[in-house]
This record gives sequence, C-alpha cells and structure tokens, in this order.
Amino acid sequence: MKKRMLSLAILAASLFSFSSGANAQKTEKLFNGKDLSNWNFVVDKNSVPAEQVFSVADGVIHIKGNPIGYMYTKEKYGDYKLHVEWRWPNGESNSGIFLLIADPKNPFPNGVECQLHAGDAGDFVLLGGSDLVEFQSRPGEPRPAFPVVKKTNTSSEKPAGEWNEANVFVKNGVITVYINGVYQNTGTNQVKEGYVGLQSEGKDVQFRNVTLTKW
Repeated sequence: MKKRMLSLAILAASLFSFSSGANAQKTEKLFNGKDLSNWNFVVDKNSVPAEQVFSVADGVIHIKGNPIGYMYTKEKYGDYKLHVEWRWPNGESNSGIFLLIADPKNPFPNGVECQLHAGDAGDFVLLGGSDLVEFQSRPGEPRPAFPVVKKTNTSSEKPAGEWNEANVFVKNGVITVYINGVYQNTGTNQVKEGYVGLQSEGKDVQFRNVTLTKW
C-alpha cells in the first residue's frame, strides 16, 4: 500500500509539473482540421487505397474501420501530453491510439496501443513485440499474441454518439492515461520516442482535436 501511494504521489507531482510548464510550450495540432497531409497510412495487405479508409469531413477525421490499419504521424515524439477526442457515430465499436511506435509494420506496428474498444478504453495492448514493465505473464504460459495491461478503474466512457476525450502523458517512456478525466492506466516502456497513431479496426470512428504538447 505504501509503495502504491508513493507511486501515485510521484505521478501527481509529475503531472503537476507538466501543467505548470505546459503553457510555456507550444501545442501542436497533429490534425490540422482540413486534411491528413501530415500523416502516413498503413492498410492491411495494402488491399485498398488509404483514402478509402481515412478521410476528413467537416473538420473531423473519419476512419472506416474496415480493412484494419492505422494512420501515424510523420514525426517521432518523446515527452509530451497528447489530447485526442473520439466518438462512435454508428454504435459502439473498436479503435485505439498507438503510442511510441518504434516500427510502423503492417498491419500492426511495434508500439503500445491505448485501447479505445468500447468498454475497455484505457487498457494497454502490446503490439508487434512491444513491452511494458507492468505486463507479467504467468510462469510456464506462452506470451499472448496481444498482451494486455488492464485499466485501473471501471469504464469512464460516454455513450455512442457522444464525444470522449483521452489525455495521455508520456515522460521518459512512462505512459499515463486519463479517459474523460478519470485516471485509467500507467505503463513503463523502454522505448522513449516514437510515432503516434490512430487505428482502423471494427467500424466507423471519428476523431477531432488531436493535439500534442511537448514537455
């Protein structure tokens, strides 16, 4: 208990430090509200052109969900706060925010997914051989294809059709996630810098106000 309280105190102090200094940093719009010119794209087996899966309308990113794939930034980022808003326009579905992508492979990168699957937003999914200290497999059991570090609290998501927000803090490889203002997860990664991505998986999902503030 004392160890956990100390960890939470360190977390609170680091986030306070970020909030105190963030205003002095420039917030970058990863999505410019007009087009996807500053993103790269991966589509499973290159089966269709990327523009059939990823598009922009009315200042909102629309991701079809099928085939699977993801869009990712052209620049790598290290220490930052990432703000992402998303919603399900046609009923609950699946997607994710990819963090610290080291290798943008097809169809899944080497990176950590902040899960957005309805009901599970805030879980971590380890993709493409990525790892977190917090993932512990049981002795004698093989490593799963997609290891999961479960979120801490019950779901803090809003109903389908309403906008949700994820605030993700990355510092020296430590990832901390809040969903709609509720703390959900912390993961410790040896990778300190990587691309940021948004996933296509399931059916329609929309994103807006995708911003990053370095710290």
